[in-house]
Amino acid sequence: MSEVTIYCKTLETSCSVPYGMTLQEFIDTYKVKGDNIFLGALVNNKVRDLTYRIHKPAIIDFFDYYSSYGRNMYIRSLYLLLCKAVHDMLPLEVKLHIKHSISGGRFCTLGNLKEPLTDELVSKLCTHMHELVDRNIPFERVGMLTPDAIKAFQEHGLEDKYELFKNRDNIYTSVYKLENTINYYYGFMVPSTGYLKTFGLEKYENGMLLKLPSSKNLDVLTKTRQYPKLFSVYQENKAWAEHLGVQYVSDVNRMIDENKIVDMIMVAEAFQEKRIASVAESISKRPGVKMVLISGPSSSGKTTTCKRLSVQLGVLGYHPVQISVDDFFVERDETPKDKDGNFDFEALEAIDLPLFNKTLSELIEGKRVELPTFNFALGKKEWKGKSIQLDENSIMVIEGIHCLNPKLTEQVSDDVKFKIFVSALTSISIDRQNPIPTTDNRLIRRIVRDFNYRGYSAQETLSRWASVRNGEEKNIFPYQENADEMINTSLIFELGVLKPYASFILRAVPETAVEYAEAVRLLKFLSYFKYISEDNIPGTSILREFVGGSKFSY
Repeated sequence: MSEVTIYCKTLETSCSVPYGMTLQEFIDTYKVKGDNIFLGALVNNKVRDLTYRIHKPAIIDFFDYYSSYGRNMYIRSLYLLLCKAVHDMLPLEVKLHIKHSISGGRFCTLGNLKEPLTDELVSKLCTHMHELVDRNIPFERVGMLTPDAIKAFQEHGLEDKYELFKNRDNIYTSVYKLENTINYYYGFMVPSTGYLKTFGLEKYENGMLLKLPSSKNLDVLTKTRQYPKLFSVYQENKAWAEHLGVQYVSDVNRMIDENKIVDMIMVAEAFQEKRIASVAESISKRPGVKMVLISGPSSSGKTTTCKRLSVQLGVLGYHPVQISVDDFFVERDETPKDKDGNFDFEALEAIDLPLFNKTLSELIEGKRVELPTFNFALGKKEWKGKSIQLDENSIMVIEGIHCLNPKLTEQVSDDVKFKIFVSALTSISIDRQNPIPTTDNRLIRRIVRDFNYRGYSAQETLSRWASVRNGEEKNIFPYQENADEMINTSLIFELGVLKPYASFILRAVPETAVEYAEAVRLLKFLSYFKYISEDNIPGTSILREFVGGSKFSY
């Protein structure tokens, strides 16, 4: 039997293995152990499940739940486990919809359910899921001719997947089976149901919450919390997309094929502008407001939202004054550092809080104040004679990641503040059981923006993303419900516009880079979207902040 030479990073050793040995067989034969059970591996920086057969020289790095690859595998497998439970216990016409993230889990609904959803039914589904885990049923990955896969989707009531795949160019499609239940997922699964020890399912709002393990402890479920404002925005935008008949990627692709995409762009842009105008109206109805605070995670479109809101406030007779919190960074040698000794620019302590609060207080008092401009290259504030004074109709519009943290403006009375949270809460899904993570939407935006305006490669952006996400979890999301209003900046057509930009940039990530696996995943994700020309995107669109051509100056 021929052999293949591999280097196992987990064992830190090279060895020759039989041609065709699976990754699971390699783990068993060579007693590969880690702190936690392995779920898959990077093979030459491509994600593979444990059934993958080694057939050429490779560098192999096994991963567990605590890597992003392992966590995605685990969540994806829970989706199919829930699909199986619904398939086993409810009529075929009942459709499971996995809609979006909330409270550390996934919000789900059951369409065509003839009776109201009850705690008892949800409990029965959860119990059956645990029974399936106890049986340790393998997740089978089956390669099928694409026409056969499409036929199988139709037979199993998966019309949304049929619509997405009917124009697919691939000869083969890999379908996952869990006994009598089939589905398609955009990545790999764990080996069997027995790996899914930790999960929950409970009634939540008008649906169910699929509860996930903590990202830091696989044995602990995330605590259920209510996010009424965030949930309401999700519901409003999902309902609007459903009303338009554009719930899934296949719907957007159909609009392109039917030459209706320009109309959809105009409607989507008008819907977003109407929402921003509505927020401006809310501000005008709050007497005494002198300060609008806008926060949101990376690439949520805070800057353009700030500018568009300022226009709408101008319509109402205000004189908006835009201020960026970033101009109030402390000097570089005073910047706090993280646990690795790197500058932590996202920490609240990176802001000169005394100066920031003094500036705001004096402006509210009617004084003329000089504003700093932060020189990021030199790492210090510069004073260039930029002074402002508020008049009777002036209103400050302030943008920054900490704007909803009460400590940022604790010396200013809450009576003069109006707080806004913005994020790209993706309104469409790939299909019924595959929501598009808002983090993917924002990451693709950031890859394009970083390349266009900051000179960063996709590899550099991807390498920083985990740190950015950690900062968001610490500094932004805990305060989102403090907002008086929330604005969703995602556009139902935007990934088709971003696709050619992001695909070009992502293809430059070298196969030797650890970021290659994530680049491959994003490229596959983008492959399901048809290209949309930017020619019909307005100059004031959020998208212009990323692809260029904006009527605003940044």
